[in-house]
Amino acid sequence: MAQAVGDPGRTRGYEGDAAREAAVEAALAQLDLDTKAHLLSGQDMWTLPALPHIGLRSLVMSDGPIGVRGVHWSAEDPSVALPSPTALAATWDPELARRAGVLLAQEARRKGVHVLLAPTVNLHRSPLGGRHFEAYSEDPYLTGRIGTGYVRGVQSGGVGTTVKHFVANDAETERFTVDNQLSERTLRELYLAPFEAIVANAHPWGIMTAYNTVNGTTMTEHRHLVNEVLRGEWGFDGFNVSDWTAARSTAGAMTGGLDVAMPGPDTVYGAPLAEAVRAGRVAESVVDDAVRRVLRLAARVGVLDGAEPVVPAAELPPPVDGEGLAREIARRSFVLVRNENGALPLKPHTRIALIGGAARDARVLGGGSATVFPARTVSPLEGLTEALPDGALSYALGADPNEQLTVAEKGFALRAICRDATGAVIGTRSAPSGQIQWFGSDLPDGVTHEMLHTVELRGAFTPRESGRHTFGIKGAGEFTLAVAGTTYYDGVQRPADGDPFAAFFGAPVPHAEVELAEGEPVEVSLTYVVSFPEDAPFTTVGFSLGHQDPRRAPEELIAEAAESARAADTAVVVVATTDAVESEGFDRVSLRLPGHQDELVRAVAAANPNTVVVVNSGSPVELPWREEVAAVLLTWFPGQSGGAALADVLTGAHEPGGRLPTTWGTLEAAPVTQVTPKGGELPYTEGVFIGYRAWDRQGATPSYVFGHGLGYTEWTYDGIEVHDLKATVRLTNTGTRPGGEVVQLYAAPADPGPDRPARWLAAFATVTAEAGESVVAVLDIPRRTFEIWDEPGGAWVFVKGSYEIEAGRSISDRRAATTINV
Repeated sequence: MAQAVGDPGRTRGYEGDAAREAAVEAALAQLDLDTKAHLLSGQDMWTLPALPHIGLRSLVMSDGPIGVRGVHWSAEDPSVALPSPTALAATWDPELARRAGVLLAQEARRKGVHVLLAPTVNLHRSPLGGRHFEAYSEDPYLTGRIGTGYVRGVQSGGVGTTVKHFVANDAETERFTVDNQLSERTLRELYLAPFEAIVANAHPWGIMTAYNTVNGTTMTEHRHLVNEVLRGEWGFDGFNVSDWTAARSTAGAMTGGLDVAMPGPDTVYGAPLAEAVRAGRVAESVVDDAVRRVLRLAARVGVLDGAEPVVPAAELPPPVDGEGLAREIARRSFVLVRNENGALPLKPHTRIALIGGAARDARVLGGGSATVFPARTVSPLEGLTEALPDGALSYALGADPNEQLTVAEKGFALRAICRDATGAVIGTRSAPSGQIQWFGSDLPDGVTHEMLHTVELRGAFTPRESGRHTFGIKGAGEFTLAVAGTTYYDGVQRPADGDPFAAFFGAPVPHAEVELAEGEPVEVSLTYVVSFPEDAPFTTVGFSLGHQDPRRAPEELIAEAAESARAADTAVVVVATTDAVESEGFDRVSLRLPGHQDELVRAVAAANPNTVVVVNSGSPVELPWREEVAAVLLTWFPGQSGGAALADVLTGAHEPGGRLPTTWGTLEAAPVTQVTPKGGELPYTEGVFIGYRAWDRQGATPSYVFGHGLGYTEWTYDGIEVHDLKATVRLTNTGTRPGGEVVQLYAAPADPGPDRPARWLAAFATVTAEAGESVVAVLDIPRRTFEIWDEPGGAWVFVKGSYEIEAGRSISDRRAATTINV
């Protein structure tokens, strides 16, 4: 009989801390006020300044939730692209999250990065949250466990983390200014809880404070939450960096606990901070504390002379196969929510009709700051073509999720050419797609902002189908667009409605329709005349070349797909969201799939009842046809190896290992949908009732409940015992093949009253077993499970009484229970 233990563990302190602190103090003693203030203001977009006279090298940060982009928006140094954070949480495996962190630390070291701007541990308060895909879960305990594993993994590789976005940064609408208003109890029990758990159990070296305001105080100045709670109560000793451009006030930020204002060089720190100290508005001792924390980080990651890094080179983890781990995480994150009559895995020697634009052009990652450029991605079409015998697979487009132009990618080979005012070439760089996004000093070698006059995206486009192709531009400014030697646009494109972010997050504006032949390359050129607004917080060169394949009537495409499905034994339809409906920078207004994908699924299911639908989205979407199809598999944003992982799961080489980390339902039935502030304020009127807590409270039935997920085998729960807050769950794999199970433990008070949920997640563990094998899961139930935050007393209170401890497969599928009194 095997045994699995669900124990979060605890980490505190590091060998050599005293020596590192001595080196920090020695370095600090050599700094004058101006130098200290300079250090706390970013040097550029991603780095802090070096101070050679104290042996401090430049400290480098990079976005890093699912991959390490580094300091350049370029594919010249590709990055491993893991599945989205929500996918990682769907594995319910902190150890797998730790392994992901180890890989990302390896990537960071390779790229010269010392600190990852990750993980995101905000909660899925509402399904409309635009950045949903970059956070883990609606549940604070699951979020804390996965985040703890991630931080431990990254920092075991000698690279720092910044747990973000502290705190209550749960939507994108008016994200820079919104005042989120919530009770202290709601803060403590939900939104602060993952941060608290990670500080206690992983000892992160950094925290990032958010754009938003909480209860009237902007987070970069929130003395109570940063200095009193994070540092005072929890003992956090790392550095606090602002989200980019979030710092607004010199004295307010410094006295509120913000150590570093990013990006540099022009921030509220630097010269303004030195002047504030001299004017008596800020005590120099407070600046010293901030510098001390920055130097401590530098010592930990090994960029301060005289200080041994926490992880010396000889103790680094062994190398990790990035492509292999990306594939493993993907297949273990896939959630099989429906599987009628054993539709999956696919039967051998059968004909498969693969359908959907997303099967050919998979969306492997979310947009915004999570963007990285992998060396290779595997689409579902590529993965299944590789896995199935010749002749077993057919493909039909059926429906394209993209109703607008997208950034040029498939079929384009582009390069960015920089010229000065005379037209002379001063530098070039590869363009991973038709998007140029150069922040601050991130420019091609030899190029400076002062010299740069134009940037031309030039190269070849090889169409994959004949017809009228549409080309366009995303961005604001003066552009010239030419295709096959003909200039189609030469003018100034202005931001829609005067909103500069509409140009950044919006869709490309069409400017040319060109008749092209399949397989015949043509030259494409888009030239941008560079300009830098005087009021911009940092210099940016940003624009995109857009493209859309020839459009055909939706009815015609769907009819072709239905005919393909009718001729096959099984139809596999891949549906997806797009970056026009799900991305950083804006919230969603609907949970419906874009385009004609719902009509496609219904037509295919009518033609072939053995239809499997693969859902490629980072967060919940509505599935109005879910009872009409044989199987539904949720694959999130599956990373660079998503197509290979999909083939692994569909063919049965591996079973889908995921369980839902968040509830899936319709927008109409969703309990929490308010993400738009009124008068700049967004009250969290639901209190502690979000996610499954809220669905349960209002008596609504979602499409698929929290924790749900099917495998390819069956399990029986043989019993549960609880002694001294340690639960022992016995279960047996009663199926015919090996498999895995996520044992979920819920606590349900006998009398919750109106102010407590009916039940909540208390612990979980993953187990594996051969067919017929019995296993034991041992789960430690945290004391916090039975505590609530007492607002009048300002403290946690242990709520004594009777609780049912329930073990099962989801929040609603509870298989074994026992009652305890605490």
